[in-house]
Amino acid sequence: MGNAQSAPARSFRDVVAWQKAHELVLSAYRLTEGFPRHELFGLTGQLRRAAVSIAANIAEGFGRQSDSEKLRFPNVAQGSADECRYYLILCRDLGYGDPTDAEAGVEETSRLLAGYAAAIRRRLEA
Repeated sequence: MGNAQSAPARSFRDVVAWQKAHELVLSAYRLTEGFPRHELFGLTGQLRRAAVSIAANIAEGFGRQSDSEKLRFPNVAQGSADECRYYLILCRDLGYGDPTDAEAGVEETSRLLAGYAAAIRRRLEA
């Protein structure tokens, strides 16, 4: 990952946290395809929206002008990651598929988000 750190991201697509968040969205969609139909506007929609929110907030924050503005969005994304964590616990407890891949995706995305926010914070303090 050394090279990823040396070249500045030109697009939100270059941000590793966004890449992992996008993979999480795809995982959440695959998982929820097997949910019961009566969950379409319940758990299915909630999990999908929370996962999409993570990637969308990273993308939106990337386009902000100042680092102080940019810092707010990874924090919002982290909240959506926590929301996903809960929905995946609920999914497991209800017996709606195997959320293992999505759970791993949330953990990795959350870790990367923390590092991304820390990098922005360091720029603010410099």
